[in-house]
Amino acid sequence: MIEQVIEKWHAYLRGQLPGGLDELLDDEVVFYSPIVYTPQKGKAVTALYLQAASQTFPGDASPPSSGASGSFRYTKTVVSGDTAVLEFETAIEGKYVNGVDIIRCNEEGRIIEFRVMIRPLQAVNLVHRQMAAMLEAMTPAD
Repeated sequence: MIEQVIEKWHAYLRGQLPGGLDELLDDEVVFYSPIVYTPQKGKAVTALYLQAASQTFPGDASPPSSGASGSFRYTKTVVSGDTAVLEFETAIEGKYVNGVDIIRCNEEGRIIEFRVMIRPLQAVNLVHRQMAAMLEAMTPAD
């Protein structure tokens, strides 16, 4: 089942998943951010974080061999049971960013857990600043 979920995740990143994150995420999904201490629970908040991340990390369109500066790409995928680990790399503001997305799904083919880990420390600090700004911009004013 996880293989199909990862295929849908890649389709979402390419803008080719008609149902978007609503189709991918379980209502009770838990998001673990590399920046926020507490787990974020629920589809709405997880979708917000994932949408902000897709705006923060440069696009998924460039092939790995292109050498395009800042092009987000997955470099490794490890799948076991209901879990996939997708290693990624990119550059933001000239800084190398390396990390993993750890995605777990349920038997219905929906993501129930999404963890993001990033390195090195400079990248964590940069992503923290950019994600905070993006989340603030995406949150409607009261």
